[in-house]
Amino acid sequence: MSTMLRNGGLLSRRTFLAGTAAALGGAAFAPVRTARAQTLSTGSAELTVVSDGMMTLPLNFTFPDAPQDELVRLLEEAGQPTDAMRPDCNVTLVRSGDRLVIFDVGAGPNFMSSTGKLMKSLEAAGVDPGEVTDVVITHAHPDHLWGLTDDFDELVFADADYHIGRTEWDFWSSSDAMSQMPEDRQTFVVGARNRFAALDGRVNFIKGGDEVLPGIEAVDTPGHTPGHLSFMVHGAEPVLIVGDAISNATVSFARPGWPTASDQDPQQGAGTRLALLDRLATDKARAIGFHFPHPGAGMVERRGNGFVYVPA
Repeated sequence: MSTMLRNGGLLSRRTFLAGTAAALGGAAFAPVRTARAQTLSTGSAELTVVSDGMMTLPLNFTFPDAPQDELVRLLEEAGQPTDAMRPDCNVTLVRSGDRLVIFDVGAGPNFMSSTGKLMKSLEAAGVDPGEVTDVVITHAHPDHLWGLTDDFDELVFADADYHIGRTEWDFWSSSDAMSQMPEDRQTFVVGARNRFAALDGRVNFIKGGDEVLPGIEAVDTPGHTPGHLSFMVHGAEPVLIVGDAISNATVSFARPGWPTASDQDPQQGAGTRLALLDRLATDKARAIGFHFPHPGAGMVERRGNGFVYVPA
């Protein structure tokens, strides 16, 4: 890999932040807040949710095609700020038997100043990164993948096995990935390839329906990215690790058909979101959303023509 790509983290951060600041109208990033860990059980596995920080995104950047008056009304009714979206970044760990699995690795040090808090959160939760046996990636966006390596391009979870969808890997590695991304997100491709290079043949490629690890099933949830996967942790009380297939605990539930700018294929993303919400409500399964209000775990209930998120 070229020097530019090997140093892609720092280059990507400068370029991305410059482009994103313009796209966001110069919005400031949210202050970091102390986040608590949450622990739940499926009966056969223990799940712990920790924080990687949070972001701030203007409403018209996140849902540019939504009726803005209705969008503001939904947020007001939910008691949420109406000047911007402030998504939390929730990282889930699953401990089962002799394995400690982490789902996504946060943004690392080279994305936004209000993210990249995973190491501090793990320390506060009493988790040694050296204990992690498996790293499972839902998709390759910066806030989920860039924490794979540190400032020296070394793997943070050096002794772990790595698992990612074959479709996701192939997309970000393809020669036309750059041309399929908006200009202000093309550094996402550089950053993904940089982190992929650090894995150096250590990847276990997976697909929907696979039992990634005992009791953990991959679920196809494309649209946000071409190969996005969610993960069902089975047990007496199963939990679905959603990733970004459902990205907002208010709008995505009440208006799942509304397209969001963060989905690479908005139409497919909306279809996936609706099907997933319907399944979760029918099965009465708990869900952990990467961008749900921290600590991120809750239930899905039907309400009128949409759904509502009920924190656990």
